[in-house]
Amino acid sequence: MESLRWIWGYIKKFKLRYFIGLFLALFVSGLNMLNPYFAGQIVDEVIYGSKEDLLWPLLGLMIGVTVFKSAIRYSYQLMFESVSQNVIHRIRDKLYHKIQQLDFRFFDKTKTGDIMARMTGDMEAVRHFTAWTIYMIFENFTTLLFAVGFMFYIHAPLALTLVAITPIIGFLAFRLSHDVKPTFSEIRGQFAKLNSVVQENISGNRVVKAFAREDYEVDKFSVENQSFKDKNLKSAKIWEKYLPVLDTLAGFLTVLMILIGGIMVIRGSLTIGELVVFNSLIWALNNPMRMAGWLINDVQRFVASAEKIQELLNVKSNILTPTKPKAINNCTGLVEFKDVSFSYGEEQVLTDIHFTAKPGQTIALIGPTGSGKSTLINLLCRFYDVDEGEVIVSNTNVKEWDVQKLRENTAIVMQDIFLFSDTIEGNIAYGVPDATIEEIQEAAKMAEAHSFIMELPEGYDTIIGERGVGLSGGQKQRIALARALLKDPAILILDDTTSSVDMETEHTIQQTLKEFNQNKTCFIIAHRISSIKDADLILVMENGRIIERGKHEELLMKKNFYYNVYKNQYGDFDGMQHSEEVVISGT
Repeated sequence: MESLRWIWGYIKKFKLRYFIGLFLALFVSGLNMLNPYFAGQIVDEVIYGSKEDLLWPLLGLMIGVTVFKSAIRYSYQLMFESVSQNVIHRIRDKLYHKIQQLDFRFFDKTKTGDIMARMTGDMEAVRHFTAWTIYMIFENFTTLLFAVGFMFYIHAPLALTLVAITPIIGFLAFRLSHDVKPTFSEIRGQFAKLNSVVQENISGNRVVKAFAREDYEVDKFSVENQSFKDKNLKSAKIWEKYLPVLDTLAGFLTVLMILIGGIMVIRGSLTIGELVVFNSLIWALNNPMRMAGWLINDVQRFVASAEKIQELLNVKSNILTPTKPKAINNCTGLVEFKDVSFSYGEEQVLTDIHFTAKPGQTIALIGPTGSGKSTLINLLCRFYDVDEGEVIVSNTNVKEWDVQKLRENTAIVMQDIFLFSDTIEGNIAYGVPDATIEEIQEAAKMAEAHSFIMELPEGYDTIIGERGVGLSGGQKQRIALARALLKDPAILILDDTTSSVDMETEHTIQQTLKEFNQNKTCFIIAHRISSIKDADLILVMENGRIIERGKHEELLMKKNFYYNVYKNQYGDFDGMQHSEEVVISGT
């Protein structure tokens, strides 16, 4: 019932069209009674009553009713399909909009395949219910009522005999509905898992082939595919239990009608024409009974799918813009972390983080993998909320910012570079859609991307593959950097942005960034000392804590973690100056 109330919330905008369609379906159900009646009249009046002059008028009426009924049925089917497409369009829009609002925590624990299953298979089940199942239930029910009423009008005793079997069918249909519902929920859940396996395999196809793990992936898919088959077979077994009985009872109506009706005709209490009418109307009794199982199947599919969609629509995002966000006209780029702690569930990731970054400063983060560097940046952009402490941007807690405005004032080049299946120009201009080609090219030049872009067959109009397929790691990083620079943010975040470029290119980019960042706050996450040695403040992180802080020379003098990293990359401290000259020259 909850699912019906939910779908009605979308249908009611088009309720006039929908009710007109239902009225026409009701009208057609009534018209279905006419041709059997005319057939009975032909038998009784024309064949046995010798009124040959009635034959052609009755045949004409039967043809007219058939054509008229077909035209009306076609019209309301179009109406229902039109409403269903509008309904599913609104739901899909709302669902996609909801996905855009959800925070990182949701995507951390939800598989892409599950979301895709809801956007495709579950949506189609809802569309099918709205476009076909509802009116078929209504049409079959009203046709059954008209047929029963008409049968009682013609011959009540025979009608009562036939109708007596319907409670048994109703009980079986109810049991089928009750037993089959859980299986459809299982099927939809397993379909989502199957989708996830396929999506994961396609996304990681290069890794699969690189490690020659095709057989392993096939076996993994086979397990989920087998489970999907088993759950469908489980559902089919329930159908095997009920549908043959329903089908048999529906077919038995014809046998019962001929047997009892024939006896009544012999005894003279029923005319041949009336028996013909009953015979013509018997489909109006057994067809709804035959359809009951299929319609119950469709209803339960709809319920299972609607619950999946509603579940996603009802997910609450933890990252919300406050009701009255603080009005901030100019983001200065001042960033403060005040005793910040953060955890992913039970896992503590950051503990007691505190520092200040002033406009124009470059703050570098270095430390072993898993030390919390990227998480710290995620808190700054408010992809997650802190457990303890405060993150301050422009003297305002990020929780008091309008989330959209906060992120408009930041630009981040993430460690996992993502490029869209679009032109290079479209990818660079993603954050500034109205940027001119000159501005795009200028950003590309600052990112040292312009030269290789111009060497491509169609330059900036070159369409790159999904996730940047066809480009090297360094080329993807430079396009992503150009995308961030074009945005001209108050806070620029570079998460291991130059890890895939050569030393010489990295040095050129760093010199360009020095000029670009003069009035901006820049955060650099890196593993290479060459990327961060000129930073105004270097934060060394380990196990979610800042264990060292200071400038390059200061940290080297302490001879702790940072010094050891430097020594591993360049050799002894005494050879520092010579080593740096070698790195910068690229030789």
